[in-house]
Amino acid sequence: MVLQVQEGLLTTSSPRILVATAVPVERDAVAQALTGPMWDVLAVGVGPAAAAAATATALAGTRGTPYDLVVSAGIGGGFQPEAPVGSLVIADEITVADLGAETADGFLPVTELGFGTVTHRPPAALVRALATATGARAGTVLTVSTVTGTAARATELRARHPRALAEAMEGFGVAEAAVAHGIPVLELRAVSNPVGPRDRAAWRIGDALAALTEGFGKCAPVLESWEQV
Repeated sequence: MVLQVQEGLLTTSSPRILVATAVPVERDAVAQALTGPMWDVLAVGVGPAAAAAATATALAGTRGTPYDLVVSAGIGGGFQPEAPVGSLVIADEITVADLGAETADGFLPVTELGFGTVTHRPPAALVRALATATGARAGTVLTVSTVTGTAARATELRARHPRALAEAMEGFGVAEAAVAHGIPVLELRAVSNPVGPRDRAAWRIGDALAALTEGFGKCAPVLESWEQV
C-alpha cells in the first residue's frame, strides 16, 4: 500500500506494479489472473539485454504515478529434485550466472574482476509473504544467456550456486533496470522443464503457464496490500 497526500489529507492507494515477461504467451498467462489499473503486464523480449532495455524504457516512460514494484515473471527450468515441473519458484536472490570470465582455474564472476554486481535481492519480507501465499519455494533464480542443455552444465551451475532452484533468461536484466530506477524487484517462475539435457518430450509448457496464472492469482491480494518500507 502506498501513502499519498491529496489536498492536505493522508490517503492510501494500491501500489503500481509492472510485470515483465519474455514472450506474449507468458504475458497473457499472467494477465488472466490480474484486474485493475495497478497492473501493467509487458512482454519485454528474450534474454537479459532485451529485458533490461524494454523494462528500462517502460520505467522511464511513466508519467504521473511511477511504478512501486517490478516483477520478472514467466516459465523456466527447474533444478531437480527441489523444483519439479509444474512448481513455482520465487527468487530471494536474482543472480546472473554467466557474466564473468573463464580462466584456467574455472569461472570468475564479474565482481571478482572488479566490476558491477551479479546478484539483486528482492524484499525479504515480501518474498516470504508470497511464498506462503502461493506455496512457491524461495531460493536463487539464475539468469543465463545460454539455456542449459547438458547434465555437466547443470552440475557446474549447482556447484557454483548451491541454492539455485531455477534458471531463466530475463530476471537479472529486469532487475538491473528496476534497481537503476530505485524500484524493488521480484522474480516468480513456473517450472516447465528440468535443467539439464534438452528433452522436449519432457517439457510441460502448458502446465507451467497454468501454474503461472494460478500463482499470480494468489500473489495479487498480497501485492495489492503491500506497503513499501
